[in-house]
Formats: sequence, structure tokens, C-alpha cells
Amino acid sequence: MSPRSGISRRPQGRPQLHCLLAALPLVAAVLAPSPPAAASAVAVVLPAPAVNDPRQPGHMQTAVLAGGCFWGMQEVFEHVRGVHEVLAGYSGGAHSKANYQDVETGTTGHAESVQITFDSGQLSYGEVLQIYFSVAHDPTELDRQGPDTGKQYRSVIFYVDDGQRRIAESYIRQLTDDKAFAQPIVTQLEPLRGFYRAEDYQQDYYLKNPATPYVVFVDLPKVRNLKTLFPAYYIDSPATVGAR
Repeated sequence: MSPRSGISRRPQGRPQLHCLLAALPLVAAVLAPSPPAAASAVAVVLPAPAVNDPRQPGHMQTAVLAGGCFWGMQEVFEHVRGVHEVLAGYSGGAHSKANYQDVETGTTGHAESVQITFDSGQLSYGEVLQIYFSVAHDPTELDRQGPDTGKQYRSVIFYVDDGQRRIAESYIRQLTDDKAFAQPIVTQLEPLRGFYRAEDYQQDYYLKNPATPYVVFVDLPKVRNLKTLFPAYYIDSPATVGAR
């Protein structure tokens, strides 16, 4: 965790501060008179992937993505039409180190990730990546995302098979050739070796703590961008954990 613009994500070892922040949302105005970069960055609708898989009605597919704090990633994709469930968790390291206290050190190999289960009859893997690159995170930030720094916040696509790897590689190459971003894309591609569900208190954090400054200034703008830029994909009622 690295404070920036007065907003820190999780005060380690001081859960009572979360209660204070939730009860006093005006603290945000004092601590962060201007939004952090992640919230103020201009999101754009990137072109759809030229290489994609066809939609398959009745078939459920899984994508595992990392792009900074999993609170915001989970919030974005829970508002995408066709998504069945989004779990916050850890990928890239050993099972024995898949817990918040260890992952937060940045030395476990894990990245905070989300596992997205979606109906590929309504949403393709390429469309998931289009939203991921357009509004869910900034793929040009190396080992950081907005106010959070460390390898646990890196941008990574954990592909589950060669088909996903091919689509992801092609899309990154397409966006690079099109100069879609002013800075180079640093998103990594790694084979998925395991996804480990995060602690219960991390799931749907934005719904449990809607007034937390981090949620207000960093996460909610991403959902607003999704609604504005991808109205055909956006749903008001999120597919929350355990709701289906």
C-alpha cells in the first residue's frame, strides 16, 4: 500500500480506521482535495479485438485478470452484462502464501486478481479484455495502479488455455500498433497455475464500505466510465458474490 493524494487503501493492522472512514465520508474532501490519478484519468473506448472467440450460447467461461486493487476490478466486472460471478483473490504465487498479509509484502509472486465467470453466449473473452483495458485499469503502469504500488498490483492476464493466450497476445499487439496509449503497455501474460479466493471481508468490499474514500475516489469512477462508455454492457444490479 502506498499513500497518494492523501488516500491510502488499507491501514494495515488498524481495522478500526475503516470504521472511522466509513462513518465520516467527508474525510475524503480533507485528505484528498483532488482525485488520485487512477480516478481522474480519461477512459476511452478502445477498438474491439481483431482476434476473438465466437460467442457460445450456454457455455460458461472463466477469465482471471489482475490490474491493481481487486476491489475496483471486482466492482467493474460485477456490473457487466453476461457476468455470472466475480471473485477477488490471488494468482501467481504459492497456495501457502495466498493471504492478504503475505501478498501485501509484494514478495510472494501473487497479484491481486479477479476470477470472472461469464456466459460466453452473451460476452466473449475478447470483450472482457476490451473492458479490462478500456476502463478497469491503466495497462501502462508498471508494478503499480493509481495510489497502490508493488508487484502485487501489477497488470497481468492469467490465461487458462492457448485460446485465451492467443487472443490476449493479439490484442496487446493490436493496441500497441494502433498507439492506443501514449505510454507502452506493460501488461504481462502468464499461464494460470492457480486462483485462490481472497478473504470474505475482501469480497464485494465496495458494497460493504461505500463511503470509504478509496472506493469513492478510485473505484466508483471506473464503474461510471463503464456505464458511460459501454452502455450496452452495463447493468445496474451487480452480480455480487453468492447472489446466484
